[in-house]
Amino acid sequence: MPSLTATPSSSTADFAGLWIPLVTPFHDGAVDHDALHSLTTRMKLAGVTGFCACGSTGEAAALSHEEEDAVLATILSAAGGLPVIMGAADCHMGRMLERVAQLSAQPISALLVPPPTYIRPSQAGLLQWFTRIADASAHPVVIYDIPYRTGATLELATLRTLAAHPNIVAIKDCGGDAAKTQALIDDGQLQVLAGEDVQIFSSMAQGGAGAIAASAHGHTGHFVALVRLLAAGDVVSARALWFALLPHIHASFEEPNPAPIKGWLAHQGWMRAEMRAPMIEASVALVERMARIEMPAWREAA
Repeated sequence: MPSLTATPSSSTADFAGLWIPLVTPFHDGAVDHDALHSLTTRMKLAGVTGFCACGSTGEAAALSHEEEDAVLATILSAAGGLPVIMGAADCHMGRMLERVAQLSAQPISALLVPPPTYIRPSQAGLLQWFTRIADASAHPVVIYDIPYRTGATLELATLRTLAAHPNIVAIKDCGGDAAKTQALIDDGQLQVLAGEDVQIFSSMAQGGAGAIAASAHGHTGHFVALVRLLAAGDVVSARALWFALLPHIHASFEEPNPAPIKGWLAHQGWMRAEMRAPMIEASVALVERMARIEMPAWREAA
């Protein structure tokens, strides 16, 4: 059994910017590593900050650990030095700590960790969960606050306590609580990354650090420009770009993620739209409507 302890990182890594939570392409039921490598390279050339591997958009719940490791290896190979955050999730503490130990040897920048699904622990239980993982991890931890998937709500007081841990550095914010988001931004202890794509503009305009955005698989250069404009404080220019992107963002989540964005990518000829059951492909009508959404010409962000 792997060791369950590690020397936690005291990393001062900066997680600001636009991160792509990569889909996992499939072909006849198996991971399509050629398509994944090409997609990662394409996103890199568009100017993204980095990648998230094996998150919810990557259908990690439908992958074995062996498949997850192979997906990570492909992404690291194609990323060309860009940072990669690796998803790690479970509902069993012992298994989770074993997985953290396995991933501690990987050349990744952080772990993306949600609360345990289905369990719905107390706030004290959530503190224990994240603290033990952060203590054991050789990599910084990004909290994945997504109560509609996990059934667990991280209260502001709990997040503030966790923010004092030297190995907990950022949060992917899908919590759906605007006041909590603003309080975390104001505190400045965690880098707040918008995890709900429709909240990118408001989160960053209030001082958020960036976004982990599934819809940014499409029109990636425009998303890169948007995030750079917001980071520079140019809200007026960012607003015009934001309104152009909103139809694509809304359409990307009309059916369960990541089916719509996989359908859009398949329409571009970059991969297949294949999903793993019980997920199904997006409707033809939605994909065709997404393909008709036009983006204005936009100069390369400085």
